[in-house]
Amino acid sequence: MTFATRVLPITRRSIMAMMLREIATSYGRSPGGYFWAVAEPVAAIALLAAVFSIAFDRPSLGLSFPLFYASGYLPFMLFNDLVNKIASAIRFSRPLLAYPVVSWLDAVLARFALNLITHLVVFLLVIIGIEVLFDTGAIYDPPRLGLALCMAAALGLGLGTLNCYLLMRFPLWDRLWQIATRPLFVISGIFFVLEDLPRTLQDTAWWNPLIHVTGALRSGVYASYDATYVSPAFVFAVALTLLALGLALLFRNHRDILNNA
Repeated sequence: MTFATRVLPITRRSIMAMMLREIATSYGRSPGGYFWAVAEPVAAIALLAAVFSIAFDRPSLGLSFPLFYASGYLPFMLFNDLVNKIASAIRFSRPLLAYPVVSWLDAVLARFALNLITHLVVFLLVIIGIEVLFDTGAIYDPPRLGLALCMAAALGLGLGTLNCYLLMRFPLWDRLWQIATRPLFVISGIFFVLEDLPRTLQDTAWWNPLIHVTGALRSGVYASYDATYVSPAFVFAVALTLLALGLALLFRNHRDILNNA
């Protein structure tokens, strides 16, 4: 029997058990449970659509304000929630890590898998709901949508893993991170497309990987929108670099972190 055949079934069981535990603790104890996972983005998109429809005659793309803001808000929410949930994975699952068969990597992967699945379901429900309620005229391109969601998930996993180390090593990092990332909501293309910005700002905004995510997703929603600036290679390179750094730091220091936290 090889090492993989011995270890992989144990790892899968550990990840599934931790996912079920989080479902019970995160959604099973609050009234409404998973309802709020859908209600939160719906309320945010409805508010954005209502406010901006008063100020503007039409969005930057298409005719539907709800669809335009959903195509920016949903991938950002996927990225942001993955970062925050993965960053606290070890702290959340610390009691289970005392068992030899459960590793810190299981905790990270369980949080990534559960929250990714949750957000993909939310994405489908919100988009289907918008199509049922509004005449959007959108022509969806599933491969482009899938690529954009993969880019958002990769960034969330990479940055979340690095933040998992930083949060456990430096408790103040959680507060600093929340403050530092608030501007991301404004500068990540939720309210605009890159072409709306002056040329000098476009060159600067291009270095924000989330601009590429929202641009890629909107190119999968609007057939007339050709987001030529989008570089999946750049986004995945950033994500893999962050992931490699986070994994290296956790592999080297996880025992000290668990013993001293």
